[in-house]
Amino acid sequence: MAEENAAENTAAQAAPQVQMRVLGQFIRDMSFENVMAQKGVSGDVQPEIQVQVNLDAKKRQVEHQYEVSIKLKLTSKAKGMDDVLFLCELDYCGLFHVEGVPEDQLHPFLMIECPRMLFPFLRRIVSDVTRDGGYPPVNLDNIDFVALYRNELMRRQAAQAEQAEQTDA
Repeated sequence: MAEENAAENTAAQAAPQVQMRVLGQFIRDMSFENVMAQKGVSGDVQPEIQVQVNLDAKKRQVEHQYEVSIKLKLTSKAKGMDDVLFLCELDYCGLFHVEGVPEDQLHPFLMIECPRMLFPFLRRIVSDVTRDGGYPPVNLDNIDFVALYRNELMRRQAAQAEQAEQTDA
């Protein structure tokens, strides 16, 4: 029994331990354009929200540190109309210390796990800003960062295949 525990401890020590710490979070850029208020229009409207999400990650100069950003764009139109109610753009960033992630898994880790850590804070900001703008607070649905990452990979592969076809022609 002691030999089994010793073997398990040795195996656990051999495998690198993944460490991730959030060093900081900040809003790089934010804009809330209340179109309805600018037009002087008021009244009860049912907003229809369109959400666009883009992710970015880059290495910082300090070893094992990365900056991950979520760029969110919300466009709200009145239900059944083309009138824009509001436009919200938010670039929310996190600084992370990441160690123990194999090199081939680092990109997906940064583009999936780090945004997952930032998302609750981004959601709160969007809710507060839309409520303070005079609309019902927008409570964003959870974002499937795995699906977002896979879709981006497929989009890039399709673009590369298209580019290769054009160079062959």
